[in-house]
Amino acid sequence: MKKTTRRSSKAKPANDQKRSVLEKVAIATGALLLILFTIIGMEFTLHGSHLSHLQGVGSAAPPVGDALFTRTMEMYTGTHLTDGNHVTVLFNGEQTYPAIWKELRGAKETITIQMYYFEPGKIADTLSAILQERARSGVSVHLLTDAFGAQNIKKSYVDTLKAAGVHTAVFRPVHWYEMQKLQNRSHNRAIVVDGRVGFTGGFGIADKWLGNGHTKDQWRDTDVRFTGPAVSQLQSTFAEGWVEATGVLLTGEKYFPQQPLKEEPAETAGLLDAQPTIGSTPAERFLALSIAGARHRLFITNSYFVPNHDFKQLLVEASKRGVDVRILTVGAETDVKITRYAGRKQYDDLLKGGVRIFEFAPTMMHAKTLVADGMWSSIGTMNFDNRSMVFNNESNLNVLDASVGATLDSVFLNDIKYSKEITLADFKKRGLIQRFFELGSSAMARLL
Repeated sequence: MKKTTRRSSKAKPANDQKRSVLEKVAIATGALLLILFTIIGMEFTLHGSHLSHLQGVGSAAPPVGDALFTRTMEMYTGTHLTDGNHVTVLFNGEQTYPAIWKELRGAKETITIQMYYFEPGKIADTLSAILQERARSGVSVHLLTDAFGAQNIKKSYVDTLKAAGVHTAVFRPVHWYEMQKLQNRSHNRAIVVDGRVGFTGGFGIADKWLGNGHTKDQWRDTDVRFTGPAVSQLQSTFAEGWVEATGVLLTGEKYFPQQPLKEEPAETAGLLDAQPTIGSTPAERFLALSIAGARHRLFITNSYFVPNHDFKQLLVEASKRGVDVRILTVGAETDVKITRYAGRKQYDDLLKGGVRIFEFAPTMMHAKTLVADGMWSSIGTMNFDNRSMVFNNESNLNVLDASVGATLDSVFLNDIKYSKEITLADFKKRGLIQRFFELGSSAMARLL
């Protein structure tokens, strides 16, 4: 007689065991997300910009060359435009870092640096050597890094700086009991030397920014060096971050010296210090006014171009009133594919509305610039996405000057020579997989 065996109730099949583990993981993940959203708040975590359109009498917004435009920009964004600034646009690492190193090595009294992105490499080593030498020479050196963007910094690196007398701090370190800080990062790049020379832009302390911006793995970026009253505004953005991180408010003549008398030629400029709020933000108001103020042409270069419905409409409306609207953004060499897919989901409506779109081909396009009518320019850290407009601290130097505008116009037109223009006919030919990725990525647009 054939003997039958009974399976023990405790010995589940392998598939059942795997299913049980997956179920537990799913339940644990769901519970964690529920707790996270409870602590932070669903609206706080996922909220978008509030601005939908502009309303005015006669026209929606004053043109960029009008005195009312300057006053409106100042009232709505806090960008105080002053005369007597001297602005030099810098392109890629081959221009930016030599200019920064020269100023840092010549510092006499103070160096303040706030940096979002920071990782080990040649750039970090050069910066460390300069800061150590200046600190030992009696210069007051302060370095503020973002807890998220600079998470790759090694403790030994920071300890070496501290041993030389450099003051260091971390901006908004994240703890389990302060999860509300996770979304709000400081995306600023701010370097100020002796309170008289400032740098901002898209650069970071990482070797991928080295080079000419046209070779693979040598990122294309646009930065700016400036002197004049706008430097004190950049210094104040650093001071705001430093006091939050350390409790120490930097004041006095060494950090905020009297700026020299106006020299010719000089540019009208001011710093946009965009900080997140629960309601409408300075960043979204700046961008909306700049788009609405264009009358002839609007050239936007941005690495992470993910406009929401309302800003997409503002761009289309500008095109329909006769403005030559062109967007230059990342191509296949992007470092964040999900953001590119989310941005491409918006192409169809933009192209139908007359907006021209170009994708940079040689390498990662990381610049964040805007120039309207060859007169109103912006260079800085702000991306054209929900994160920059709603969640991050951002710093852009805004310039009202024809010569700076002409420079950015010229560079934009040169960049598109190395880019692929996306036409509506070609874009419609993309495959189902591409469309699926775009749809899925756009659903997460508020977090990108």
